[in-house]
Amino acid sequence: MKILAIDSSAITASAAVTDDGKILGEYFLNTGLTHSETLMPMIESVLQCAKINPSELDLFAVSSGPGSFTGIRIGIASIKGLAMPFGTSCAGVSTLEAIAQNLSHLDCVVCAVMDARCGQVYNALFRAEKGSLKRLTPDRAIAAKELAAECEKLSEPIYLAGDGAKLCAKSESFQRLGAILPPEPLIYQRAWGVAKAAEAAVRENRTVSPAELMPFYLRPAQAERSLKKQLGGKEI
Repeated sequence: MKILAIDSSAITASAAVTDDGKILGEYFLNTGLTHSETLMPMIESVLQCAKINPSELDLFAVSSGPGSFTGIRIGIASIKGLAMPFGTSCAGVSTLEAIAQNLSHLDCVVCAVMDARCGQVYNALFRAEKGSLKRLTPDRAIAAKELAAECEKLSEPIYLAGDGAKLCAKSESFQRLGAILPPEPLIYQRAWGVAKAAEAAVRENRTVSPAELMPFYLRPAQAERSLKKQLGGKEI
């Protein structure tokens, strides 16, 4: 199965082409440039280098959230636009699951964390064992201190990954736990992890049409929260 996978859920951006689990090519940037500038050229480049036409792809995959509202929308729109002309199936996967794939080769608990601001992180816990992941919690927005207290109850080694990993690693509560920060290439979400998570979506029959592909937000955007506050807590 040939998959084009992309991630634009945070400050990094990446695109990858895989074939039955083999990485044919991957492009990764952590330059701070906007995804509207970098994502489509990256996709075009990785497809050209892999000598694959979009019509030959069996699946289009994207990290559909949580993460940056703008970044997620750009990723979803890009995949919809590429898949629709061919009617190719799509998979929107959890950004946190894609992050955890970086460490699936270890025997540990992976604490996937993304900075959600306001003292919170987007998080999910996974148990990595023999190259596979077992989800321990759903994706959630949680206070960093509350997450550290939850991790204290676990007996396995805890590895931090995601764009919030360094932030957590610096905190006294996670240092007390002995949480491990992996090498830089294993911290950030990458498109190959999106592809790997998408393979599971195919096995579990969780793929959708391009029209059905939607973002997954754990909480409303700041503009929506501000408007709701102005309206005295009424639903928008």
